[in-house]
Amino acid sequence: MAQIVFDLDGTLIDSAPDLQAVANKVLADEGKHPVSLAQVSAFLGCGTPTFVQRMCEASGISQSEHKRLLANFRALYDGAVHLTEPYPGVRDALHQLASDGHQLGICTNKPMSPCLSVLRHLQLDPHFDSILGGDSLSVHKPDPAPLFATFDALGNGDRIYVGDSEVDAETARRAGVPFLLYTEGYRKQAIEEMPHTATFTHFDELPGLITQTLASIH
Repeated sequence: MAQIVFDLDGTLIDSAPDLQAVANKVLADEGKHPVSLAQVSAFLGCGTPTFVQRMCEASGISQSEHKRLLANFRALYDGAVHLTEPYPGVRDALHQLASDGHQLGICTNKPMSPCLSVLRHLQLDPHFDSILGGDSLSVHKPDPAPLFATFDALGNGDRIYVGDSEVDAETARRAGVPFLLYTEGYRKQAIEEMPHTATFTHFDELPGLITQTLASIH
């Protein structure tokens, strides 16, 4: 059986609408125009400080205000769960993978507190034996250390990483593990420009893809 670690935002869940709502509340308090959903999706992937930095740049806000606006953003982040949904087929795929005996984990650049909040709200948390947030270690993806730590907490077994973004692809490359690319998330590059083992467009494909990937390892 395998250890399968997932990214969160853009892979298991579409959280961009909630993040857009938080960003636009912070910006409205500054007298700034709202950002679009497409902009928010482009801000994602490298953790909350980078998200807020990109938000400030897009809104013409001085980086000298970054620390204050980051605090304002974080104050709203934990409760930002009501517009977030799992991608189609996620629940069934997780149930199937767990039933097949695989150990499941999450390695995300999302801070741990809002990560747990949204997983509990969506009742996805029972599926996972190991969860690592963007503030769990002193480094975050694409540094492979968080991914290694997530795998290590799961024990022994073949390792597979599932994600949607350039950051995820680079993390898997640095870690030297197979990378399954979910194509419907927040990636910015063309699929062929991203290192990957295989791709999938719907989560009903994932259990079979895991089986194929494990067969190729052995």
